[in-house]
Amino acid sequence: MDLNVIITGVGGQGNVLASQILGNAAVYKGLHVSIGETFGLSQRGGAVMSHIRLSEEPKYSPLIAPNRAHIIVGLEPLEALRVTQEYGNEDTLFIVNSRPIYPLNVIAGDVEYPNVDWIREVLEQCSGKLYWLEGTQIAIELGGPIMLNMVMLGALCAVDSFPVLAQDIKAVLGNIFPEKKLEPNYRALEMGQELINSYDS
Repeated sequence: MDLNVIITGVGGQGNVLASQILGNAAVYKGLHVSIGETFGLSQRGGAVMSHIRLSEEPKYSPLIAPNRAHIIVGLEPLEALRVTQEYGNEDTLFIVNSRPIYPLNVIAGDVEYPNVDWIREVLEQCSGKLYWLEGTQIAIELGGPIMLNMVMLGALCAVDSFPVLAQDIKAVLGNIFPEKKLEPNYRALEMGQELINSYDS
């Protein structure tokens, strides 16, 4: 079993923390894990991408080869689109949060952010399957946008045949968060699972 996962988003969304939690849960599950991080601008709002490679045998490179991503998790839609050309392929499964975060040059009026419906259409055309999720709204209802990374991890763990389950994530959260923060994060995982389950029903 070799599985290449990319989690992509922008600074401040908890992208790196999500990849670390997933890695810890995979190790707990008995899998070999390698993680590589790539960063854009070293400030909030810059592009952040995590490569997570899960396998039954050790892998020597943490970075995924071009067009070899099995799953791309996009915390931000444009960032999901950005990595598609280099790492995606016709069989890649996408789990994408639909809410955009506008970069500074868009806010300043220098460039336009692509139409979100167009982004969705492109991802649908060039992927094996797309889950287009309203994750940000759920995160806000659970306490704030920072909960999005846990919502998206829950969605990832609900994908059919994905080897790491939400219960594996829950098993390692006590080593990462103080006890008072565990219940909201458990709930975020569960809500992410429900998004996928309802999508497929």
